[in-house]
Amino acid sequence: MTIPETMNGVVLTGHGGLDKLEWREDLPVPVPQAGEVLIRVGAAALNNTDVNTRTGWYSKAVRGDTASGAADGYGDLVGKDGGWSGAALSFPRIQGADCCGEILAVGAGVPAARVGERVLVRAVQVVADADTGVGASTFGSERDGAFAEYTCVAAEDAVAVQSDLSDVELASFPCAFSTAEGMIQRVGLGAERVLVTGASGGVGSAAIQLSRRRGAHVTAVSSLQKADALRELGADEVLAREAEPPAQAFDVVLDLVGGASWPGLIEALRPGGRYVTAGAIAGPIVELDLRTLYLRDLAFFGCTHQPASVFTDLVRYIEAGEIRPVVARTYPLRDLRIAQEAFLSKAHVGKICLSVRE
Repeated sequence: MTIPETMNGVVLTGHGGLDKLEWREDLPVPVPQAGEVLIRVGAAALNNTDVNTRTGWYSKAVRGDTASGAADGYGDLVGKDGGWSGAALSFPRIQGADCCGEILAVGAGVPAARVGERVLVRAVQVVADADTGVGASTFGSERDGAFAEYTCVAAEDAVAVQSDLSDVELASFPCAFSTAEGMIQRVGLGAERVLVTGASGGVGSAAIQLSRRRGAHVTAVSSLQKADALRELGADEVLAREAEPPAQAFDVVLDLVGGASWPGLIEALRPGGRYVTAGAIAGPIVELDLRTLYLRDLAFFGCTHQPASVFTDLVRYIEAGEIRPVVARTYPLRDLRIAQEAFLSKAHVGKICLSVRE
């Protein structure tokens, strides 16, 4: 097909409210550089990181939950550290960490045979740090993402997928499921008792499926109105969000929430238990009694960086039918603001997706 010079998409013009998301019909189609591929985007999906980046919640000056500024942003609180990495973002930025699409063109050094491949884009991409050897960037944050008709990525971050699932269904996987799988691999979860907070969201619902895949007994923390849906995904038990978890009952806590209830999560760990976090939607500032940490020999893990194998493992699970998509609702890309409003209501289970091809 002929590749056009311009495309439709949504750009983020700065940190702030929903008004910072602008529909454009004159965006230049990116040109793949050496080692890159050009993808025609079929579908994308929403994630907490899209909202947090828009509002500037990652700024150290913001100490509240993610909902408090989700519609209007955090105003003057946000400085140059509004991106998750602590570095300033450049605007305008095309967001969108989730992408399913087709390779249309390749840059120098990429085999032409890759044209026509159906691919999923790695949401968290490996960036080697000169000092630590560990680093990461997020598709749609440090570089333009999938909220447009076309996007470019490094060839190794476009992973071929063989599946009968639709583009929308496949687009529900990359960010949420790789985050959950990264957490699970980091703590080496096995056939153990695991507590999953924020269980009805994208990462939480993914964590239920991925934990059960490893033989774990899963207790999901969520609204009891969503209990039946979470049990269908594989949760053995559902604990009301406002309830106190049973003390010393779990080998692992997969936490996406943080906030005021955080001490109860730590008390819920057995001696030698492991706590891992990849989010703090109820608030990033928590109180820890260090005696609990050292006297019970607990281990704490922060989880952002992912070895490249996490995503290829995920694609293998998809192709084998070991996990299934959970799509709550789909909107056309031009309705991104409306989709984010629905996302912020937290009335859904799983992912809210965007159809990019009209």
